[in-house]
Amino acid sequence: MIDLAIIIVTWHVRDMVLDALQTLYADLEQTHLSTQVIVVDNASNDGTVEAIRVQFPQVDVIPSAENLGFGRANNVGMEHLGFGSDTSMDDLPKAVYLLNPDTLTELGATQALYDSLMADARNGLVGARMTYGDGRFQHSAFAFPSLRQLWVEFFPTPGRFIEGRFNGRYPQALYNGKQAFEVDFMLGATMMLRREVIQQTGMFDEQFFVYSEEVDWQWRIRKAGWRILCVPNAHIVHLVGQSTSQAKAKSVLYLWESRLKLFKKHYPTWKLILAKRLIVLGMNRKIQQARHDNFSNDIIGTYQTVQEMAQSS
Repeated sequence: MIDLAIIIVTWHVRDMVLDALQTLYADLEQTHLSTQVIVVDNASNDGTVEAIRVQFPQVDVIPSAENLGFGRANNVGMEHLGFGSDTSMDDLPKAVYLLNPDTLTELGATQALYDSLMADARNGLVGARMTYGDGRFQHSAFAFPSLRQLWVEFFPTPGRFIEGRFNGRYPQALYNGKQAFEVDFMLGATMMLRREVIQQTGMFDEQFFVYSEEVDWQWRIRKAGWRILCVPNAHIVHLVGQSTSQAKAKSVLYLWESRLKLFKKHYPTWKLILAKRLIVLGMNRKIQQARHDNFSNDIIGTYQTVQEMAQSS
């Protein structure tokens, strides 16, 4: 019986994931949990698979011949554990922890997450308090995306930087406290889920290649009646988006492509129409600003493509 299975998905981040595994194992040594660690590699060509096998032979490495994206690769890891099959619930890990490779685990974080998850039968998913590599505070929990948030993202709005539901953020004071607090969704960098949640709600929707897949799943989890919590006592350093930052123009395109899919899936028709209209107007503003600031044709073309997707979808 495994208490906790940890899945890490990699793509061209060899040195970073080695640091992530080192800090993770240092933390696991202080827990009372029986664990299994799986790394699913998305066809890296930087020696990631070989380096992990040499330095961490206890890790179960699953190399993919292609880049599966974040959600699909995590699904491969969960399927490897028996999820989505006829496997008996008792033969599955009690919990699964999806951890980004660009993270450093502070001592006590894994146990704190697991204890909070199991503290109440209504708790379905928990995530950690995060800071950037330089120690600055990072928001790790958010409200589900709304029309107000879209407006604030595109247009100058008084008070748009104030923490609150208006811009989808929770007050920093909650993170500074000791009590876990309920949220709409956690960033995908740290997501620990009960096995019952995975079996009931399914896994990641593989139509999302990257971005918004964790929002979609947690939306489904909340709709199914489970609670999602941020656990301040669990601290993770998040070095932020090292894989996706390798292709900036493509990242913008992937982001808005995924957001449009998310809105189509979870918004009623009237709200979807308004959301797409805001995206068209907002992208037009970004295009004009990018031309004024002499941005590259790649990024301007990306904004235009997003605008066209919103108009045609």
